[in-house]
Amino acid sequence: MRPLAILPSVLAADLANMGEAVREATAAGGDIVHIDVMDGHFVPNISFGQDMVRAIRRVTDRKLDVHLMIAPVDCYIEGFAAAGSDIITVHPEAGPHLHRSLALIRQLGKKAGVALNPATPVAAIEHVLDDVDLLLVMSVDPGFGGQAFIASSLEKLNILRAMTAGRDIEIEVDGGITPETAGPVAAAGANWLVAGSAIFKGGSAAYAANIAAIRKAAQRARGELV
Repeated sequence: MRPLAILPSVLAADLANMGEAVREATAAGGDIVHIDVMDGHFVPNISFGQDMVRAIRRVTDRKLDVHLMIAPVDCYIEGFAAAGSDIITVHPEAGPHLHRSLALIRQLGKKAGVALNPATPVAAIEHVLDDVDLLLVMSVDPGFGGQAFIASSLEKLNILRAMTAGRDIEIEVDGGITPETAGPVAAAGANWLVAGSAIFKGGSAAYAANIAAIRKAAQRARGELV
């Protein structure tokens, strides 16, 4: 069983105090920092760019998991790699040649991921499994935080767990992750759980308890807690 990680999604953080929010969320137990990059074209919202990744890189030594929801994507990969990303995830629909995008990410010395939207079939990644380090299942339609979990994502997670058996691939899930949904997604095969609103709600005093609640629910589902 692959190690469990809880990833605070800074899209839900206090944007006026981003550096402090990242420091506090990681000190409270966040394992990896998740950064959603949106262009207002591929998804109906605009969020962060390379400068935000660079700024967050300066305030933490935790891995930066950068999810590019932008199209075309290839022309921006090198810039996000240089800004300090450790993992760069792209969508099959964001460029004409997924294999080429993944190869570029790896050539730049970064881990390569593919994100599957709720309506994107798992067949989209079947022929690039040797080229990915991470598969991200979107359990909401991308673009906005705070959405409700799409239950059909559990079936997709189960399929991906079977497809990736024996491979060195993380299975990540993002969208509507709370203490209530963390157990089912972990039981279905996800080992990296991204949470935004569920972690950052209540202010910094609540971060540790919020993260612990998600982690414990996932650990119970994985049989790591009684």
